[in-house]
Amino acid sequence: MPLFYQQTIDRHTKIGIWKIEESENFFLQTVPLQNEITHPHKRVQHLAGRYLLRYLFPDFPYELIRIADTLKPFLENEAYHFSISHCGDFAAAIVSRDKRVGIDIELIGDRIVKVKDKFINGIESGIINQFDTEITDLMKYTLMWSCKEAMFKWYGNGQVDFRKHMQLQAIYSDEIRNSIFTDFIFSKEKAKLLKLQTVFPDKFALSWLVTGV
Repeated sequence: MPLFYQQTIDRHTKIGIWKIEESENFFLQTVPLQNEITHPHKRVQHLAGRYLLRYLFPDFPYELIRIADTLKPFLENEAYHFSISHCGDFAAAIVSRDKRVGIDIELIGDRIVKVKDKFINGIESGIINQFDTEITDLMKYTLMWSCKEAMFKWYGNGQVDFRKHMQLQAIYSDEIRNSIFTDFIFSKEKAKLLKLQTVFPDKFALSWLVTGV
């Protein structure tokens, strides 16, 4: 079974990563293909992410998923809140019965470092460069991009300036949980403190946040 990673946040909220080794037909036995996706690999990524939703919560109603104008998938009845992300041969999902969520999975590489000035401001660079840890610069910048992508998905309404509306306040590690935690001020609308968690299960970063509805 290619379930690569799973974590139960609480009895209402779960996270999973699926390593995609199956064909498209495997997922189509369970998951309806609601979107017109022409690229074969992106189509399998899409299906694997949605497959995870019901893997985490067996009664998840695929048939009720709708797509907002901002391209955020959602359930009109809000029986579940959920977020999906993909990279390479991995799909990640977070699902909650009672909390707003956002998730992002990113491969670690120099692609993100080359564009770091587009999503990290000078103050944030100073904070992450002072973070006393053995993780590499590539991991730090991937962590920052992943956290901001997770916030973008959590917000769900688009039109977010990653440098202006997402301001890193603090970064710290938890060796017991093998995680890195970050505090951000999200100020697109009313300023709100968001706490995110990041783990590095392989050659990628997985970041997520869970807040009250």
